[in-house]
Amino acid sequence: MPYSPIRKLVPYAREATARGIKIYHLNIGQPDLPTPQKALDALKTLDRKTLEYSPSEGFLSLREKITGYYGRFGLDIKPEEIIVTTGGSEALQLIFMSCLNPGDEIIIPEPAYANYISFAIAAGLVIKTVTSRIEDGFALPPIEEIEAKIGPRTKAILICNPNNPTGYIYSAEEMEKLRRIVLKNDLFLISDEVYREFNFSGQPYVSAMSLKGITNNIILVDSMSKRYSECGIRIGNIVTHNKDVRDVLIKYCQARLSPPLLGQIVAEASIEGTEVYSKECFDEYKARRDFFIDGLNKIPGVHTPMPQGAFYTVVSLPVEDAEDFSRWCLEEFDYEGQTIMMAPAAGFYTTKGLGQNQVRMAYVLKIEDLKKALEVLEKALEAYNHR
Repeated sequence: MPYSPIRKLVPYAREATARGIKIYHLNIGQPDLPTPQKALDALKTLDRKTLEYSPSEGFLSLREKITGYYGRFGLDIKPEEIIVTTGGSEALQLIFMSCLNPGDEIIIPEPAYANYISFAIAAGLVIKTVTSRIEDGFALPPIEEIEAKIGPRTKAILICNPNNPTGYIYSAEEMEKLRRIVLKNDLFLISDEVYREFNFSGQPYVSAMSLKGITNNIILVDSMSKRYSECGIRIGNIVTHNKDVRDVLIKYCQARLSPPLLGQIVAEASIEGTEVYSKECFDEYKARRDFFIDGLNKIPGVHTPMPQGAFYTVVSLPVEDAEDFSRWCLEEFDYEGQTIMMAPAAGFYTTKGLGQNQVRMAYVLKIEDLKKALEVLEKALEAYNHR
C-alpha cells in the first residue's frame, strides 16, 4: 500500500510551519472558495432531535435532487439508480469490491489519481496501465495500446474525466473509441466525473452515461466535494442503470450502515438555487488556470500543457528527482519566509520510473497567492540547481 503523493510530505510541511514558514499549498485539491451560503444555512438551522442513521442507499430526497442535477446535462437518471456514498472515494472502493474479484485486472490510463492505485490494491486487483504522455497533452493513449492490455481476467476500464491529475478532457471521438472497446470485450467502464462542472475546453462535455449501446456496462462516480467546496461533508454517489450491480453494491452499503447524515443535509441544500454560485466558481477557476499555466511556462525549464478542465496540472520541472526537490522546498528552502508544497507526480504513475521530474499542482489558491507561489518556485529551482 503506497503513501499518497498528495499527503506524504505533510510531516515536512508541519515542521516548516512550526519554523514560521508560510506554505503555498499546491499539493492538494482543497478549494479555497466558500461553500454556498444556502448549504451552510441548512446546517445552522438544523431542527432535529436525533441525528439518526439514514437509509444505506442515502435519503430519497437527496437522490431525487441529484436526478434533477443530472437532467441539466441531458442525463435521464432515476433515484433508484443512485447510491449515496461517503465521498467519491468510498464509491470507488464499493465498485471495485462489487464488480471485480481479487486477481481481476483493471485498465487505468496513467498518470492517474493516486488513490485509484490504493483502492485497487486494497481490493486485490491487478492494475494494467496505459500511459498518457505530457508531449501529447495527456490525451487518451492509442486504442491499440488499450486493446493490447486486455486479457482473460480484464474486467474494467477506469477513467477520470475531466482528469485528475492532468486536467485533460476526453473528446467525443475518444469516448466513442472507449465505447467500442467496452462493447467488444464486455467490460465495465467506470467513469469518475467529479470535475464535470469545470470544463474549460469550449466543447460539449461527453459523460460516459450518454454513450449508447453499453448501458449496463457504465458505472458513474460522482462527488459534491469540488463543485460546492464541500470536501469535508464526505458525500458522493454512484450511478448505474445495471440493477445486478446495484444489488451487490447495496449489500456493501448495508454493511457500512449509512452515508453521513449531516453531509447529506448540506448536499441536498446545495444542488438547487446555487446556479449563480456555480458560474462564479467556474469563472474564478478559469481565470486562475489561465494565469497559473501562463506563469509556469514562463519559468525556464518548466513545461505544462494547458489543462482543459478540473483544477490540476502535471508539470515537468528542470530537476532529476521532483520528490527530492519537493521535500527540499519544505525542509531547507524559503524565499522571504515563503515556500511551496507540491505533489510528486511519480506517485500518480504505476509504471516505475515515470514522472520522476514531474509534479502535480492544484490551482486552488487566489491569483494573488498563485503569483507569489510562482515567484517562490522560480527562486527555488534556481537555488536547488546551483547547490
